[in-house]
Amino acid sequence: MPDVVIVQANYANPVHAEALRQVLNHYAQDPMGGGEGLAPEVLEQLPSELAKRPHAFSVLAFVNGEAAGLINCFEGFSTFAAKPLINVHDVSVVDTFRGLGLSQRMLLKVEEIARERDCCKITLEVLEGNPVAQASYRKFGFSDGQLDPAHGRMLFWNKYL
Repeated sequence: MPDVVIVQANYANPVHAEALRQVLNHYAQDPMGGGEGLAPEVLEQLPSELAKRPHAFSVLAFVNGEAAGLINCFEGFSTFAAKPLINVHDVSVVDTFRGLGLSQRMLLKVEEIARERDCCKITLEVLEGNPVAQASYRKFGFSDGQLDPAHGRMLFWNKYL
């Protein structure tokens, strides 16, 4: 049985910073992450830029000491609940470590942090063409964001600047 460790990242810790870079770049190279690696300067700056944002946090998974998974999160605010919320921005598990339940274990850590912060909910986006991720999120208790079937599901849109 592999040794699995799930931690909230310390962006100043060189091991955590490198794990963040490795797993996020792996995700970016995957078709579900866009299919292209991140620029070296982005990877270099990422931990220190995240550390500047008090509402950002990351959860890392290590398997036998190797970087295996990552979830990046940002605290937002629900005007309807007048409470903070957590938006899960990136979820990635390195190919060789898939099937070990790492996403569920990392999401448990995210939920623990969200509860500590008195958040009202956790949100995330998932690609329509990623049924594996959708199944994982449903298993954890997420739904597709439908408030009233007459109005359809919520959509996530972008405008790049």
